[in-house]
Amino acid sequence: MVSRMPARKEVLEVGDLEVTVTNPDKIFFPVLGLTKLDLVRYYLAIADGALRGVGGRPMALKRYVNGAEGEFFFQKRAPSTRPDWMETVELRFPSGRTAREIVIADAAQLAWIVNLGCIDLNPHPVRADDLDHPDELRVDLDPMPGVPWSHIVEVAIASREVLGELGLSAWPKTSGSRGFHVYARIERRWAFSEVRRAAVALAREVERREPHLATSKWWKEERHGVFIDYNQNAKDRTVASAYSVRPTPDARVSTPLTWEEVPGCDPAAFTLSTVPERFERAGDPWAGIDDAEGSLEPLLELAQQQEADGLPDAPWPPHYEKQENEPPRVQPSKRRATVPPPAPGKSSGPTGRRRTTMPLIEIARAASEREATDGLERWKARHPSVVPYLEPVDVMVDSMRGRSTTWTRIRVNLRHVPEGERPPQEALEVDYDPWEGARGDG
Repeated sequence: MVSRMPARKEVLEVGDLEVTVTNPDKIFFPVLGLTKLDLVRYYLAIADGALRGVGGRPMALKRYVNGAEGEFFFQKRAPSTRPDWMETVELRFPSGRTAREIVIADAAQLAWIVNLGCIDLNPHPVRADDLDHPDELRVDLDPMPGVPWSHIVEVAIASREVLGELGLSAWPKTSGSRGFHVYARIERRWAFSEVRRAAVALAREVERREPHLATSKWWKEERHGVFIDYNQNAKDRTVASAYSVRPTPDARVSTPLTWEEVPGCDPAAFTLSTVPERFERAGDPWAGIDDAEGSLEPLLELAQQQEADGLPDAPWPPHYEKQENEPPRVQPSKRRATVPPPAPGKSSGPTGRRRTTMPLIEIARAASEREATDGLERWKARHPSVVPYLEPVDVMVDSMRGRSTTWTRIRVNLRHVPEGERPPQEALEVDYDPWEGARGDG
């Protein structure tokens, strides 16, 4: 019989409470050799700043139980086994389903959820005492492949200018990934639909001012530059909050900045190892954010003006109900084109055919981005003559939401490939079904 040593635990005293860290020596960031305990201690060191972003808000738990390089899953429902000092609140989602989600208010509760493997923190933009009225507008800047950091910064500054002109105070932070975030605290008077409507108006105004740098186009095949993701303001969407560590090899942190820092900032400088010293030395640049509530009325007036000029609602994410003023929820390359009338005496033939406006082919659907990109490399190896024509923006890597995790889709736009050299749609390199085994469960 093989005897097993009990797993080591570390008990931390946090305020008046004890928090047990299980498997504290488990490596969470292999490149740096950082452990789960290192991650917990990081969050305790910057707890005041992190709680300013997540405190009092329901949050989805994004759990990396095997560290940053392992698979993750979303857990909306609070664990059934939890200390009696953990708080929850019941949310109702667009699907009609409900769930009790975790709400944290202090450093001990923060340490407890990090011990579950939550590397980054993903709160909703509402407070637990009013789940119907967001208190922040989130500007999520998502660059297309190949976009330089300087362009992202320029769009962030343009977003600040628009917000400022409309009476809102803008608060910048790195995303900890490829993009950038700008937040604005708002009075709790408007429903999610109105906050999203305001975000659409903002995105379109920034695009109007910076047409070569920014886009509000939802469909990736239409985008260029930096996409202003207005749909992050729809109900049930969450964004990595201030001081969240991201699951990157260098343990990068989504870090609040002053606007003076933004033009010359380097997002790689803000990591799990460097941010605590910065926080202790300089404090939190977002310390005053909760005192900067503003009105959404000027942005909603801008939305009304845009709508009067003929702009319809912008596309919603696919799992939301179709909205009254929403354009067709079909990517442009698959929309039915208007067929011109036939010449006299000629048969019109079938009408309403789908006419491809962009030559898109799908390469892979995979459980992980690595599997999908490996499939892309195999496709490139089979079609080497195509590769020199492809620009970074032509390879579209989409993170798609499944039931409790995400999966990855890769498509390629062959618009720059001469028509006679374009490979046809083939069997997918990886053909993952995220819903296998889940259909028919009600």
